[in-house]
Amino acid sequence: MARLLVDGMNVIGSRPTGWWRDRRGAMCELVSELDRYARESGDEVAVVFDGRPFELDAELVDVAFASRRGRDAADDDIAARANSEVTVVTSDSRLAERARGTGARVVGAGAFRRRLES
Repeated sequence: MARLLVDGMNVIGSRPTGWWRDRRGAMCELVSELDRYARESGDEVAVVFDGRPFELDAELVDVAFASRRGRDAADDDIAARANSEVTVVTSDSRLAERARGTGARVVGAGAFRRRLES
């Protein structure tokens, strides 16, 4: 069983689906996909989003919103939660470097998105 810590907006933005027209809808869709992934894989999954918090229906996924607003807000929270027992899912090179500094493994958002879709 793996412990995944997902940079939510980075994964959402990894493919040009028009998500920017319905940011909330994209977040809901990702949480649903992560729930399915957690159920099928047995992995422990947490996701952190930027933006104003709202209720997201998640069964297995730990959903969090950045503790503050502004640049790199979610990244800072993800970096604070990263450790050697976690795999951080992001393609943000600065966040990846910070996560690796804590001993965390890093998987790119595109590679993880392909895993979600298979």
